Amino acid sequence: MPTVSAPTYQHQLHQAHPARTNHYSLRDYLQFSSAQGSIRDWYDQRVMLVTEDFVIGLVQGLEEEVGSASALVMYKIGEEWGKRDAVVFRQHFEQDYKRELRKAALTFILEAWWWPFTTQGWGNWDVDLTEQKNGFMFINIFDSVVARTLGDVGKPVCYIYAGLFAGFFTGLIQKPLGCIELQCYAMGETYCKFLVGKQDRIDAAAFWQNEGATARDIEKRLRQGSW
Repeated sequence: MPTVSAPTYQHQLHQAHPARTNHYSLRDYLQFSSAQGSIRDWYDQRVMLVTEDFVIGLVQGLEEEVGSASALVMYKIGEEWGKRDAVVFRQHFEQDYKRELRKAALTFILEAWWWPFTTQGWGNWDVDLTEQKNGFMFINIFDSVVARTLGDVGKPVCYIYAGLFAGFFTGLIQKPLGCIELQCYAMGETYCKFLVGKQDRIDAAAFWQNEGATARDIEKRLRQGSW
């Protein structure tokens, strides 16, 4: 297998601290260039900062254009993003930590992947891997940028997160996975809860949800193997 040479990053702090792997400060992780009119992250990827009005405009604009299909569009955007990010993440992880991704502990991998999202305002998370052997897991997102912006609208709104999780974990394990939001801050809950797993688990959860089951009911049924 050909080796991939480590790229030379232009980020000033990355050049000063090439071995640093945890950049929880936004000012450490992002480099702002007023001369070039650009913002780049630790890996020289271009970043755009947006306002809450942009998020509202994106969601409402899609709803006006494609109606109820906007949820699927947002999911597919997130899914494609996640698949591409899995490829980029693998490269950066193996360069930064000097180890193969497949040999690292899953909990370590997941924290290494998500902390840049937290830094950039996508929210903190908690991952429940206790049912991993049964083909699914739960992810809690605290302070979702989409749900927080839209407020209490009485329905799930974090489709881009669901797609992102589906795409990333599909790319990570090289097997098709899906994701569904079981509860949302925009429904009056205190946090957003997602189910990631094989498609039969996702289909079962979607059916129960349409029948009026709560996130707690769905989680209980899944843990009992009732799909």
